[in-house]
Amino acid sequence: MTSHSRNTSSIAYLLLCFFITSATAHSFIRQFTDGDLNTNLQQTEEVGAEPIRNLDVGHYLQENKEISSRDYKVSASNAVKGLRDRPPSSYSLKMESFNILLKSTYTEKYASRPFSVGGYNWTLVVFPNGNKKDGGSGYLSLYVAIDNSTLVAAQQEIYADLRFYIFNKNERKYFTIQDTDVWKFSVFKTMWGFSQVLSIDTFKDPINGYLYDGDHCEFGVDVTIPSLYEKSELFTVTENFQNPRFTWTIRGFSTLLKDTYLSDVFTIGGRSWNIQVNPSGRATGEGKALSMYLNLNVNEIFRPYEKIYVRAKFRVLNQRNLNNVERPLDIWYNGPGYGAEYSWGYPEFISLSDLRDVSKGFVVNDMLMVQVEMEAISSTKYFPS
Repeated sequence: MTSHSRNTSSIAYLLLCFFITSATAHSFIRQFTDGDLNTNLQQTEEVGAEPIRNLDVGHYLQENKEISSRDYKVSASNAVKGLRDRPPSSYSLKMESFNILLKSTYTEKYASRPFSVGGYNWTLVVFPNGNKKDGGSGYLSLYVAIDNSTLVAAQQEIYADLRFYIFNKNERKYFTIQDTDVWKFSVFKTMWGFSQVLSIDTFKDPINGYLYDGDHCEFGVDVTIPSLYEKSELFTVTENFQNPRFTWTIRGFSTLLKDTYLSDVFTIGGRSWNIQVNPSGRATGEGKALSMYLNLNVNEIFRPYEKIYVRAKFRVLNQRNLNNVERPLDIWYNGPGYGAEYSWGYPEFISLSDLRDVSKGFVVNDMLMVQVEMEAISSTKYFPS
């Protein structure tokens, strides 16, 4: 063989090796992208770890939009199952030849016609033999797909609550399955649902009531697009006040002839208050006990349906350093929407006989001292105000 021939053979051999190496490398990259990544996601799900998110797999997601819950966050712990009487509200799909689909070699899924919810078009998708790409082999799989053309912007995301239905003739109710969280639809993920709704053996056994009257069954779905709240409120309770006590000294107690007396206005917790006493009692205390109340001042402005929580201690002070008479307050002051309750207290706070007994120390030199100590007062902010 001449030197020229040997050189030509060497070049041809090198080119052949380069071609084989390139083809092998391309095969490996393709296998990793479309195969190993899906396998890794499945293995992650099987050991109970969180699925890997935010991977740069745009090409993978574009080609496999119908691989559903495996690459999101749905696990068995998130699925809620139950029975209910009410039929589906968004769409119902009734079938009278379901076994034909079960036995079909070429029918992977059945997709309903589009239906509209929230201005978007949706499709109910049933996998009679399970969505094998989503770990649904041996199960009935149910999904909802959104029509891409109804997504206004390429990056628009739609959040939806999904509840799937299967009619059970034995119970005359609907078996339901839903997730505890909302589902995020986008151009990169157009279909969501459950790969393992019911095992095929359970579903197709007529004894269980899902496949009835020979070959009939019914599926359904509720698609709800939750809107964000526009109004809100912030409830806060303050427990520490710079001056939590107000003491009212009532002079000439024995000369009080009116039914009701109010203290001066005092402010604690950003609200104005009055102590009210009825010297001869009122309601059940009339003629036998002093009645005492804590009033939210009449000039306080309540918003409609506003509530104010108050925890306080009410006292008649003993002026001989003996025991005070103390009673707790733990109540709500309600705005007009709840009945406008501005006054709370006790119709029988302390007996008149104890007040008249000078030796007991509650009335000294015809002077009575009453006190309120605020321990907690709530406030509520409303948005918009």
